[in-house]
Amino acid sequence: MIMKSSVPVVALIALVVSRVQAFVSVGGIKNTHVSITGSAVMEKVREVCEAVAESEGRDFKPTGSSAEELLRACLGTATGEVSGAKFRTALNQIYMQNGFVDRDFMGSAPHHFNNEAFNEGRNLIIQGTAAIKANVRTDNLQSARETLGRVCHTLQDFYSHSNWVELGNKSPYANLIRPDLNIEKIADIAMPTCSDCASGTCPNQLLPAILNGKYLTSGYMGLFSSDKPQGKCSHGGETDLSSTQNPRGGISKDEPRSHNTDLHNNAVNLASEATMELLEDIRGAIGNKDYLRLMGIARSAVLAFVIDTTGSMSDDIAEAQRVAFNIIDTKKGTQDEPSEYILVPFNDPEFGPLIRTTDSDVMKSEISKIRAHGGGDTPEMCLSALQLALTGAPSSSHIYVFTDAPPKDMHLEKTISALIRSTKSSVSFFMTASRRSKRTLTASTQFQVYYDMALASGGQAIEVSKSSLSQATDIIVDTSTSALVTILQRSRNPGLVESIPFLLDKSVSNTTIYITGSSLTFNLRSPTGVTQSNTVDNGPLGTIQKVGNLQRIQLNGTEMGLWHIDMTTTQPYTIKVMGQSAITFIYDFVEEFKGPHPAFAAIDGRPSAGSPAKLLLTLTGEKGPEALELQEVALMEVSGVKVSNGTIEKMDGGDYLITVKEVPEGEFVVLLKGKDKTSSSLFQRQTTTQMSQSKVTIKAVADSSMLPGEVFKMNFTVTTNGTSGAYTIRARNDKNIPMTHPSTLNLVSGGSAQGTVSLTPPGNTVSGTDVTLTIEAEGPGGSDSNYAVLRLSVLSKVTDFSPPKCEIVDVQGTCYSSSCSSSNWELSVNITDGNGTGIESISIQQGSGNFTQREVLDGVIVFMGVYDASCCSPSVTLSAVDKVGNVGRCSYTMKSSAGSRLISMSLPLWASLLLYGFLRDAFPL
Repeated sequence: MIMKSSVPVVALIALVVSRVQAFVSVGGIKNTHVSITGSAVMEKVREVCEAVAESEGRDFKPTGSSAEELLRACLGTATGEVSGAKFRTALNQIYMQNGFVDRDFMGSAPHHFNNEAFNEGRNLIIQGTAAIKANVRTDNLQSARETLGRVCHTLQDFYSHSNWVELGNKSPYANLIRPDLNIEKIADIAMPTCSDCASGTCPNQLLPAILNGKYLTSGYMGLFSSDKPQGKCSHGGETDLSSTQNPRGGISKDEPRSHNTDLHNNAVNLASEATMELLEDIRGAIGNKDYLRLMGIARSAVLAFVIDTTGSMSDDIAEAQRVAFNIIDTKKGTQDEPSEYILVPFNDPEFGPLIRTTDSDVMKSEISKIRAHGGGDTPEMCLSALQLALTGAPSSSHIYVFTDAPPKDMHLEKTISALIRSTKSSVSFFMTASRRSKRTLTASTQFQVYYDMALASGGQAIEVSKSSLSQATDIIVDTSTSALVTILQRSRNPGLVESIPFLLDKSVSNTTIYITGSSLTFNLRSPTGVTQSNTVDNGPLGTIQKVGNLQRIQLNGTEMGLWHIDMTTTQPYTIKVMGQSAITFIYDFVEEFKGPHPAFAAIDGRPSAGSPAKLLLTLTGEKGPEALELQEVALMEVSGVKVSNGTIEKMDGGDYLITVKEVPEGEFVVLLKGKDKTSSSLFQRQTTTQMSQSKVTIKAVADSSMLPGEVFKMNFTVTTNGTSGAYTIRARNDKNIPMTHPSTLNLVSGGSAQGTVSLTPPGNTVSGTDVTLTIEAEGPGGSDSNYAVLRLSVLSKVTDFSPPKCEIVDVQGTCYSSSCSSSNWELSVNITDGNGTGIESISIQQGSGNFTQREVLDGVIVFMGVYDASCCSPSVTLSAVDKVGNVGRCSYTMKSSAGSRLISMSLPLWASLLLYGFLRDAFPL
């Protein structure tokens, strides 16, 4: 790692995973992998946002320095609330990988550039970068973010663990991210590299032959053995056993010491510059708009439908089409306009495909194609379709299922439960009575799984007649909005006569209460004591709409203070209070791990029973986390009354470490209370995804991408502190890729066992395909279970490593600083990929002008293009990308008054001028 420091250097970083880095204040030490990556990410986001604003002819003026204010400026001036949760979540998916690299690849030399593993480390960067680009092309953004976090860690370690800085280099080593270049002058295994340093604090142990010959070397790390090749440098530090063997000491620059402060600072600066160069390469390959989506810069609303298309569903399909068209048409151009659309049809035995698009017209077209057909028997493939939606939609999405039949694929029940917990998405079911069913929905235990999934995810299970469905779907319009927050959720079965309080703050608008159940009676009470009975449809507090088993209450405005719902029934019910607000939070359950860099990493599964639960939590609001004060965090039973308060450890940047010693035994959610310091308003928020602890754990690590047509093997380990015996193993993936795994593993309490999952993607699998693998382990008798959810990528072998060539061949026009709006300039270019995979796209990376192109075949394909712009936009960068993501660029800046100035070209000027006449003939002026 580049440092074992305490807190991020910028408040924009959402989570820091290392305990030493983030949770103990170590004065003067400020550089971590997270802070280096975070600073580069935010700087590049700002740069790209500014370029996009320029291309759209609008200003880019953030009102402050927080991530939330940057997000608001980047999304433009459309009306509506803006939530930073999606942005923060995307950043965390990048940052949290730092902990995983130190935990899962602790002893891997290539991941840290230890042991002179330069070629292997570079291959991780090159392959990872190719996977990121391929994932983005196939719209698998979470996989791309996770890979980016790991690649940044390895790239930054090069500057801390190698002697690049000691060799006097003042700029990053471009060969690490350039697949067409190789690592040069690596010290041979037999070449001594260091002199002995008994104190361990020598300013420079490197031998003169290494320095004078400009040979690359890095320290050897001995975690379990002191052995190393004769004469080689060690990494150094207390955990490096090799540092006790001659030559003693170490050359790591992870921490600033009295003997290496300048080297450390130079390593940090170069690591920062290298990260910026990597991000720029990715930006060039995927374009500005997709780069911002990769970073989570998008409106927070997502519209996701899973629709039963069997013969009795004509009315339901028509209603789904109506509400989708209504949302698209009424919210267009606002912050409530969905940033993404998900559609998954299902029938029997067919289901899918997953249709995912950011284009509302495509969604309209695809949902219009759905027709009711088939489905002779009652059960349908609902859970298979829901699995596709959960793995294909962004995390924390609201997914809506339309069906009139129970699921046929009940074997997926535990897989769906695992995916709901992993993605934190909510699932709501609209269940309409069907002539195919001889029993009503409430009488049929086959439908109970829908109620259970809705409760577990924080969604709704709504029973309604087909004729009344249009009234129930108002809930979709309510929740297809930006900045949606949950203030309260409760479930009671049987019901309780009780008063349920909830707090509304000044930032909340459009508050809606949903109460589901049959024959319910209640009173709503405002902070000033005004009441309204459920029998009053239009009262002083709100409007009550009743349809099926749902009562929807829209409040008349939002009165600040403590509200109450006084339930006066013993019938089962669920209550959910939602609204719109920029104030929310994101969280992960975490566990601590040991090693050279002890840290916290997010838990992929249920937290371990028998020990305190720990959460990393980040607040976000309109003015950033600095304007918010966290006062209380608790784990609360949704279906019970137990509330377990946690201790709060405050960090910079809006981060908190929460420790809960007495965890509820059953299912629980996270309840949070705090204060908005800008308005002195108290607020309350709650998660909707239920969680519980387990005595079973599953650990699995994917250390590479899958290749089409080749077997991919991944080991996993199951550990239990519970019952001994045979544990049932299930493994499923969302792409139906053929796979094998052991059906059982024998465990004793306190012990573990290892298994292997083998997957073979078909040879025609598209490069960049994202595969979600779920591994489940269930104890004897089903008494306890846990899961691991992994995102794997399929990546074809890349043989084209050369970027496209972009030549600037002509510049026309004169710009005057006194009147830029009245004059234009023009740039002519030739772009070719030679014998490579071919040009995939050409785009304006910076500039607000227009680019036109034509394709000419002259032995090789040449794209001849002309960029023209107003002199008010004097700079341009054109990006040419081939089919595997290699990037070539042309950059130029027009100089005012005295003519123009060439900034950069891909080829020498004499080569460009040879083609001048040819291009002028193609584009006569």
